[in-house]
Amino acid sequence: MSENERQANQANRQLPIATNEDVEFTSELADQADVAARERAADADERQQGQA
Repeated sequence: MSENERQANQANRQLPIATNEDVEFTSELADQADVAARERAADADERQQGQA
């Protein structure tokens, strides 16, 4: 197998889905960037769940 084929195979494999991150979110301490990041993470989780 050539180096290019090996790299293509690695790029095409499914990555594991992390669902139980050890991250604490405190709305009292969150700024707008934290809220936006939380929403982006939730959207990404939804997209990833739809691919499984």
